[in-house]
Amino acid sequence: MLTNNQHIKLGVQELEKETMTLNLGPTHPATHGVFQNIVEIDGERIVSGTSTIGYIHRAFEKIAEHRPFYQITPLTDRLNYCSSPINNMGWHLTVEKLLGIKTPKRVDYLRVIIMELARIADHLICNSILVVDTGAYTGFLYCMQLREKIYEIWEEVCGSRLTTNIGRVGGLERDFNDIAFQKLENFIKDFPPVMKDFENLVMRNRIFIERTVGAGPISAERAMNYGFTGPNLRATGVDYDVRAMNPYSSYEEFDFIVPVGTKGDTYDRFLVREEEMWQSFSIVKQAIQKLDQLADKTTYHADVPAYYLPPKDEVYNNMEALIYHFKIVMGEIDSPKGEVYHAVEGGNGELGFYLISDGGRAPYRLHFRRPCFIYYQAYPEMVTGSLISDAIVTLSSLNVIAGELDA
Repeated sequence: MLTNNQHIKLGVQELEKETMTLNLGPTHPATHGVFQNIVEIDGERIVSGTSTIGYIHRAFEKIAEHRPFYQITPLTDRLNYCSSPINNMGWHLTVEKLLGIKTPKRVDYLRVIIMELARIADHLICNSILVVDTGAYTGFLYCMQLREKIYEIWEEVCGSRLTTNIGRVGGLERDFNDIAFQKLENFIKDFPPVMKDFENLVMRNRIFIERTVGAGPISAERAMNYGFTGPNLRATGVDYDVRAMNPYSSYEEFDFIVPVGTKGDTYDRFLVREEEMWQSFSIVKQAIQKLDQLADKTTYHADVPAYYLPPKDEVYNNMEALIYHFKIVMGEIDSPKGEVYHAVEGGNGELGFYLISDGGRAPYRLHFRRPCFIYYQAYPEMVTGSLISDAIVTLSSLNVIAGELDA
C-alpha cells in the first residue's frame, strides 16, 4: 500500500520509430511516365518526398537552335503527346508573331476545332486514368472510344494520330476533307451520351469520392507561388485561362466559361476537367457554325509564299513556286530579328514559347514553358503527410506528362 510520503515516478519508455525509403518509379506503372519519387514513409504515411526528373534527356531546346522554324514542329509533338496538336499550333502562332503573319478567319476556326478536340482527348485520358487508379477500369475503356474518334479526325487532317505534326506556319498543310467533317459530325453526336454515362458512373460514386476528396490539396496562394496554370490552378479557385485573358486564333469570338474549384484537391481537379470538356465541346460546335457562315470555303493558309511551302502540284508546274520551295527548304529566307513570347492554353495549362531570333534560318535561343515541369516540383509538398494511396491519385490528377519534364 502506497503512503502519502512515497513518491513514485512513472516513466514512459520512448520507442524508436523506423521509417522506410520507397522508390515510387521511375518504372512503376502508377507514375504514368518515366519519373521517380523517393518517399520516406512511416507505415503507410508519407513523411517526406523528393521528385527526380531527367530520365529522357532529349535536349529539344538545343536541337531546335539548329533547325529551321518549320522543322521544329515535330519536336513540340513530344512535349505533351496527349494533346500534341495544341503544341504544334502554339509553335506556329509564335513564329507567326515573329514574322508578322495574320491568318485568315477560316484558318483560325479550323485551328480552334483541332485544339479543342486535343483538349478533350487530353482530359479524357487524365480523368479516365484517375478512375482506373481508384479501382475502376470500365470507365477508362468507355472513354477511349471517344478518344479514338478524335484520333481518326486528326488522321484525316494530317495522316497522324499521336504525334501529329499538324499544320504549318501560316495555316494548315491541307484542308479538312469531306471525311474529316463527317467524322467530326459523328463525334458531335456521340460525345454527350458517352460523357454523361461516364459521369453517372463516378461523380457521385462513394468509393471514388472517398478516394479523391481531400487528396493532394493545394491552396490558391501556394499554387500561384509555384507558377501553376491550367486546370490544376483553376481547381484552387483562380479563373486564369490563356484563351480568355490573352485570346489568340479568334478565341475572343467564342462563348465559354472558365470552370473553377474551391479546395484544389484531386476531386476538384477531376470536376474542372470534366466541365472543361463540355466547354470545349461547345467551342467546337460554335467553330463549325462560324465556318458555315463564312463566304470563304476553301482557304486553309495565309498568303505568305516566302514562308509557306507551296503545294507539290504547283512546285512541279510553276517556276515561282519551285523557287519558293527551294529557298524555304534550303533555309535561304532569313527571319526578322526579334524576341517574342507566345502562350496558348495547353491541355495542362499555359504552354509558352520564348523565341529569340538573330535574323537567321533557325532560332538563336528557344525556351519551352512546360506546365507539367512546374506541377511536378510541387508534388512532394502536396503528398507529404498523406497515405501512399493518396499519392497515387494525386499524381494522376495532376496529369504530369513525362515528355514535358525534360526538354
